[in-house]
Amino acid sequence: MKLSFCIIVKNEEASLLRCLSSVKDLVDEIVVLDTGSTDKTVEIAKSFGAKVYYFEWCNDFAAARNEALKYVQGDWVLVLDADEVLTPEIVPQIKQTIESDRYLVINLIRQEVGASQSPYSLVSRLFRNHPDMRFSRPYHAMVDDSVSELLQREPNWQIVTLPDVAILHYGYQPEAIASLNKYARAQAAMEGFLATHPNDPYDCSKLGALYVQTGETSKGIELLEQGLKSTDIDASVLYELHYHLGNAYTRLDNPTQAAKHYQTAIKQPILPKLKLGAYNNLGNLLMAAGDFANAEKAYQTVLKIDSKLALGYYNLGMSLKAMGRLRDAIASYQHATKLHPEYAEAYQNLGVALLKIGNVIESVEAFRQAISLHQQHNPEEANRLRQGLLEMGFKVG
Repeated sequence: MKLSFCIIVKNEEASLLRCLSSVKDLVDEIVVLDTGSTDKTVEIAKSFGAKVYYFEWCNDFAAARNEALKYVQGDWVLVLDADEVLTPEIVPQIKQTIESDRYLVINLIRQEVGASQSPYSLVSRLFRNHPDMRFSRPYHAMVDDSVSELLQREPNWQIVTLPDVAILHYGYQPEAIASLNKYARAQAAMEGFLATHPNDPYDCSKLGALYVQTGETSKGIELLEQGLKSTDIDASVLYELHYHLGNAYTRLDNPTQAAKHYQTAIKQPILPKLKLGAYNNLGNLLMAAGDFANAEKAYQTVLKIDSKLALGYYNLGMSLKAMGRLRDAIASYQHATKLHPEYAEAYQNLGVALLKIGNVIESVEAFRQAISLHQQHNPEEANRLRQGLLEMGFKVG
């Protein structure tokens, strides 16, 4: 089976090289649609042998992606953004799965690098080059709507999900969001779509979540609840609606309502990896309420789902420390720092736990690491920690 790679770009010289390097040994052709680059984006694309086409940007990602699909020659299409890379581990699975004549779409698990809440999402980025496959929605462009229509006419097709992480996404790190003005562009596009599709649960979920994230909490709740009124909601969208309502009520300091929505989100029949945000946030609510034992259970569930999540070990350490199980807490913090060597908060709490059991030398070293890391991103916290240690008789950093 011939596999085509398809991407739309604009001024992506900083990230395109890494993206194309991750797919070059898997795909048979690279199709790049440039929407107005003024940097070295096109030059980089051509260095990989890409077929480069041009399209005037019209504030509609679906329109651009559909234009790119016109030039694809392969039997299958893999779509990434420039701020995403394909993991090497997934390549053999993709090669094997596309050989099947039964599959229409192969869903891929995407990891949001640096995400503090929901580290995984499921995306329909690998699909058969069927003439009726097309993208819809101006901002969160996806083929899911056309897939639903196609399955009604041709029910013989199947959809499968690869079990391992396939895509690493770097675009939602704070600096990337700020530099590309993502929030403003997303809001404008989704509001435009919602004006003509007022009851669309997916758009209600995404736009409602954006309102909550940008401080318009009441507006976000109204829209998320509007999404729940739909009579036909996919389980993954239903999870998102309840998850973001949990976040909204947490912001409003209403833990009872927040917990209710997180628990409903957790009950949805979706991949466990996609539920990590709800489990983690429910644990945080339990911690805040002083229910440390059930918080520990929530964090343990997180780690059963993903044993490599540093945040899970950090939060588990916090619950163990609160219950006085300092040595267990220390082990959790150490695991967190091993997975995430720049985890300042984990080093800081490791220092506290070590000091409480009388291990002064290792405690001071952990505090030194915390101060050094805080100094890079949060100098105020570094100074506060340094001053606090001085008052205790320790000169660190």
